Amino acid sequence: MPTISVGRDRLFAALGRTYTQEEFEDLCFSFGIELDDVTTEKAIVRKEKHLEEEDANEDEEIIYKIEIPANRYDLLCLEGLAQALRVFCGFQEIPTYKLSDISKDKMLKMHVKPETSLIRPYVVCAVLRGITFDKARYNSFIDLQDKLHQNICRRRTLVAIGTHDLDKLEGPFTYEALPPSSINFTPLKQERSFRADELMEFYKSDLKLKKFLHIIEDSPVYPVLYDSKRTVLSLPPIINGAHSAITLETKNVFIECTATDLTKAKIVLNTMVTAFAEYCENKFVIEPVEVVSSDGKSHIYPDLSVYNMEVSLSYITGLIGVSLEAEEVTKFLNRMQLHAKQSTSDSKQCNFIVSVPPTRSDVLHPCDVMEDVAIAYGFNAIKDQAIVDNKGSKRLAASLTLLPLNELSDLIRNEVAMIGFTEVLTFILCSKKENFSMLNRKDNKSKAVIIGNPRSSDFEAVRTSLMPGILKTAAHNKDHPKPIKIFEVGDIAILDDNDVGAKNLRQVAALYCGANAGFEIIHGLVDRVMEKNGITFVSPGDKSGYYIERSDEPEFLAGRQARIIYKGKQVGTFGIVHPEVLNNFDIPDPCSFVELNIESFFHCPLDISVLLVQPGSRNAQQVEGFHTFGNFKVLNGEQNVTCMPQD
Repeated sequence: MPTISVGRDRLFAALGRTYTQEEFEDLCFSFGIELDDVTTEKAIVRKEKHLEEEDANEDEEIIYKIEIPANRYDLLCLEGLAQALRVFCGFQEIPTYKLSDISKDKMLKMHVKPETSLIRPYVVCAVLRGITFDKARYNSFIDLQDKLHQNICRRRTLVAIGTHDLDKLEGPFTYEALPPSSINFTPLKQERSFRADELMEFYKSDLKLKKFLHIIEDSPVYPVLYDSKRTVLSLPPIINGAHSAITLETKNVFIECTATDLTKAKIVLNTMVTAFAEYCENKFVIEPVEVVSSDGKSHIYPDLSVYNMEVSLSYITGLIGVSLEAEEVTKFLNRMQLHAKQSTSDSKQCNFIVSVPPTRSDVLHPCDVMEDVAIAYGFNAIKDQAIVDNKGSKRLAASLTLLPLNELSDLIRNEVAMIGFTEVLTFILCSKKENFSMLNRKDNKSKAVIIGNPRSSDFEAVRTSLMPGILKTAAHNKDHPKPIKIFEVGDIAILDDNDVGAKNLRQVAALYCGANAGFEIIHGLVDRVMEKNGITFVSPGDKSGYYIERSDEPEFLAGRQARIIYKGKQVGTFGIVHPEVLNNFDIPDPCSFVELNIESFFHCPLDISVLLVQPGSRNAQQVEGFHTFGNFKVLNGEQNVTCMPQD
């Protein structure tokens, strides 16, 4: 999820009060976001430059790094976040955004030429009049554009944002698509003029802009925006013109968004103007711009209209699992910036008309409204309780359970931890080298899911085993007192012939590293996990339980390894790790390792309903093909019978 960095003191000033770190963490949790890190500007710079950490100076500004949901574009800057938290805490009413009262004749116009359909067909515009910038606001304004470009704009492929000092331009404006040799202007932060094709070559050495060149580089025409004096505003999605660059003294900001997706362009424009309209002379008032298409049709942007959605009270309470009065639901929705009032269209049940403002583009369905009610109510406050449904009958609410596979995974985690192993959590992505050659394995191109455009050589493939991550963990802790006993329960992925082309497998793996290899300890761990699953050791060839047989895997020492066979199929391997593999991972001590497929422990296919119950419970109503795990029973099937406690 996206993470934004905001100054603590500036955020608290915007909220109108100060918080301790613990209080602010609780506020974030209540609102559905997370305080990810507390740092300083200098510490961030030192980390980026890989310099040694230093004690923070009292004069350094404290920076809060806050993780927000990926679909909450309105929270991508301090202004939007502070406003949402103020409304949530009851410090402020829900703002109402309006278009300025201006006649169509006096409205700024953007004329779209037909050639733009060949490259980026859409453009939407707006004006922020009488805005007041200071350094912090200006930086936040620029940073919001970058965050949107990386998020909903998909690195400018769907939408590109241009912001300009309107006082340096003269309307009406035109949006055109011209051959590169016909476009000539001075780009932002440059002092000489370039032709567009020359500019492409120039920016191939620019670390930031070169990654956007491919979007239009091979097109016969490039998109370009002009004012009435043929001054270039921007060459989207690459760079703005230097002539109309905004500064701290800018009072009127012209915002244009060119796009291949009109819906996303409207969302981006609304996000920009609503976040910073509070700094305008007329608070929360935005000046519209008329966009005239090549076919003569005109549209007014931004579209700040509120759309209404009808949601029933029974739908909200039924999914959350709590009994709420209509007034309570209205109050909770208001805290989440959603206006709500009771509908009179249906006398038999209570419905709400929920008004969704332009800031909340994430609200698309009644389930989104329900989620906001649950957040405002508090997830920790939701308890198992009987509620009355719309038919007047009582039922147990909030009875959702973990997926059976996750339930069994947790049980295995607990059991392995009680044996004395420490759980680790490693990256699902790894390098191809770690996945194959460092484990003495050959890549036959038929197993691993490869990342198409990896950002780093460390994350080139999805792991096909838990072994690389666990060995890397042991290597980074080789100075830790011995023995090292670690384990992981997690997913791997392998190529498959299904519709997706790949499938996930849930595995459990453990490693023992010490003065001796500890083969017998890992072997004992295998026996313990099997015993707790109710699977007995049998003679080779017997499919009623499990047995081991000699294996020949390259990552293990020859003659000191075995494969685990259950119901005639291999479900895992264990053995002493090969010295070459240990050397590849820079581990000086001998190790033993085991990896088992957890999904093989289910007696029935995983898409069949599975229920996990405590001994003696009467809420388990399924029994076709069950197995036990310690003092629990894992039941599979669809037949309704009462589960009895394990003997």
